[in-house]
Amino acid sequence: MHLNIKNETSTLKAVVLGQPGSIGKVPAIENTFDAKSYESVLKGIYPTEEAIYKEMSAFEKVLLKYDVQVFRPWTLENCNQVFARDVGFVIDDKIINSNIIPNREDEKEAYEVIYDQISYNKIYNLPEKAHVEGGDVVLFNDLVFVGLYSGADYPQFKTARTNLYAFNFLKEIIPEKTFVPIELKKHDTNPRQGILHLDCTFMPVGKDKAIIYKDGFLNPSDYHLLVDLFGRKNIFDITQEEMYYMNSNIFSISPNVVVSEQRFTRLNEHLENNWGLNVERVPYFEISKMGGLLRCSTFPLVRDDS
Repeated sequence: MHLNIKNETSTLKAVVLGQPGSIGKVPAIENTFDAKSYESVLKGIYPTEEAIYKEMSAFEKVLLKYDVQVFRPWTLENCNQVFARDVGFVIDDKIINSNIIPNREDEKEAYEVIYDQISYNKIYNLPEKAHVEGGDVVLFNDLVFVGLYSGADYPQFKTARTNLYAFNFLKEIIPEKTFVPIELKKHDTNPRQGILHLDCTFMPVGKDKAIIYKDGFLNPSDYHLLVDLFGRKNIFDITQEEMYYMNSNIFSISPNVVVSEQRFTRLNEHLENNWGLNVERVPYFEISKMGGLLRCSTFPLVRDDS
């Protein structure tokens, strides 16, 4: 397989979609890894395997409708494998193996079926102290935005997933790209106050537009940088409540086609009526209770350059 991912929106040809089967029991609250899951367990609303399966099946049908080749990892017993984005990501023709949190390390073995089809010299393993997950890496052609947290209290946050060491390592192995660090606010138990991954607060759509939650950035200057890059009229600002429901975590099949949660009324209408995009609406509300949405469930492998 010839990997090719340069941005978030070019026409998708091949993708890994997470696996909804055998997710195991509802985690104990001390074993949750993000603020949304923490809240869901606390409130007793953590999604059932049946609901997760139904929603992921709806997403897969849309991908197949557009002739996307869909790969799935092996099903591991009693293991939540919904969020494929955390396990790895592709930049250009290189696949980066994420150093995910230790409790989820077993998930990687289920991807052997995909990695076997990729040339070994295109697969990069990171040093142990380089922490990064795919949700923190957002591609925009020659620019690679990386959400991170560099505070001295980094080790104390479960939701701090990408560090400065990983950012610098990525710059070294892919020198042809310009890497842009974006510091994110973190909170382990309040999903309205912290940002798990960059794609929960910023996402390009179409060819030159973006969805942004400006209060997710630790430094206001990062928001202004994005406004300068995309232009004020090309930005859709989401509210704190829309961020909480993960409005920025939609997924593009092409510059003209976006898969979005069916309840995102204000966003979906704007994408269609103001930006002229075709919005494929799917149910994904239950999965959102685990701290991720549509982009989190995918691991794109090949997009056309068009």
